[in-house]
Amino acid sequence: MNSLSLFDSFHSTRAAIVLLLAAVLDYGIGDPWNWLHPVQVMGWGIQRYSQFCLMFLKHPLVLRGAGIGLTVLTLCLSGFIGWGMIQAVTWLHPLLGLLVEVVLLASCLAGRSLRRASEDVLQPLAANDLATARSKLSLYVGRDTQNLTQFEILRAVLETVTENATDGVMAPLFYAILGAFLPIGSAPLALVYKAASTLDSMVGYRELPYKDLGWFSARLEDGLTWLPCRLHVLSIGLISGQIRQIWQLCQRDAIKDPSPNSGWIECAYAAVLKVQLGGENHYKGIVKFKPLLGDPIDPITPEKIKQATRLTRVCFLSWLVLAMLLLIIQ
Repeated sequence: MNSLSLFDSFHSTRAAIVLLLAAVLDYGIGDPWNWLHPVQVMGWGIQRYSQFCLMFLKHPLVLRGAGIGLTVLTLCLSGFIGWGMIQAVTWLHPLLGLLVEVVLLASCLAGRSLRRASEDVLQPLAANDLATARSKLSLYVGRDTQNLTQFEILRAVLETVTENATDGVMAPLFYAILGAFLPIGSAPLALVYKAASTLDSMVGYRELPYKDLGWFSARLEDGLTWLPCRLHVLSIGLISGQIRQIWQLCQRDAIKDPSPNSGWIECAYAAVLKVQLGGENHYKGIVKFKPLLGDPIDPITPEKIKQATRLTRVCFLSWLVLAMLLLIIQ
């Protein structure tokens, strides 16, 4: 075996180990509340840049240009700083570099965080403590929660768990796997996607004042999520054995959703769970109606929400195992 083959074999084995350990770390620990998270750093920079632009820039075209600059700068810095940290620490000791990459990649995965968020709301709901359930839910969703009924709380939790299953879990894993086959590595590419997702959540709105500043971020995030979302939908269909039902439902309902991705993934879960998502929501007192996705064959229950999180976990493990096998045998 020549030196190039040895290097490729080492890189593939290391990449597989990074993916596995990051998945284990996310499943077992998740994101400790009192630790500085990369998203917090991204958010700080995005907020400062946005405040400056909105204060001094007024023309829509100028704001759009600033939005492109914000997106390119945030993505490049996120990927480069992550890559630089790994390389610098690897220079000190290879095992330390491995550890840093594992921690950075685990911070991009939100599997445990999603489960913890749903459990945080379901626990007081099980005790019929609607006030606490509403208060807990307000930490995780943008809609008004103070007057939600038990059914509306359950619907909000399930919509959060299903919609974020792609951009919080499967899409970061997709880019981590892609990075594992490239010289850049898993964590830097996953951080680039996480930066795009953070930008979308902070400035990617259709309403003022972010309409022009965030238009590019929103469209880029939609584009980056498009393929992972479809692969996620396909995975759900294969695992559940309901590809035909999911496809038919997506063709009927997903196209009604203004998002090119969330409607598809929510329809996939709705088809398997036999529930209906969407409906009337309130945001800062303003009523907004989200398209109805799926058929109300069964009611939304805590068990349905747990079933959705288990389905996400099976999809995640399927992708992880397949990626590790490809890395090892190549």
